[in-house]
Amino acid sequence: MSNRTTLREAEIAFMQAHKVARLATADADGHPHLVPVCYAFDGRRFYTPLDEKPKRVDESKLRRVRNIVARHEASLLIDHYDDADWSQLGYVLVHGRAELIAPEDAGHTEAIRLLRDRYAQYRTMKLETSTVIAITPESIVSWGNI
Repeated sequence: MSNRTTLREAEIAFMQAHKVARLATADADGHPHLVPVCYAFDGRRFYTPLDEKPKRVDESKLRRVRNIVARHEASLLIDHYDDADWSQLGYVLVHGRAELIAPEDAGHTEAIRLLRDRYAQYRTMKLETSTVIAITPESIVSWGNI
């Protein structure tokens, strides 16, 4: 696995061009969990909010939150698929340390600003009261048309 922790310019452009990623976490026993997420990147860390979209449980009981508390490991996959032209396939895979940023924590306000700048839908949500997941890359791998 790569020990590279910073994205190349082409990877940043690829990441900025795509709006959905998949967040992978694992519980204390290593059982994986994968969910699609919206994300923003500040040049150092990736952010994804626990937003107002309907959820069946309180945010503290979400599986991804419990997994991050248990392990602090996460992967974020940003990919592109084109059924008609496989020469366009590509992905950026980030493995890193995940942290939960509470509303009162340093960096929360800036993470929310980045997310609102990237997604118009977040401009009307009350993200100030929601936890944000931050992922600091520990290794980055990319492949394909990046």
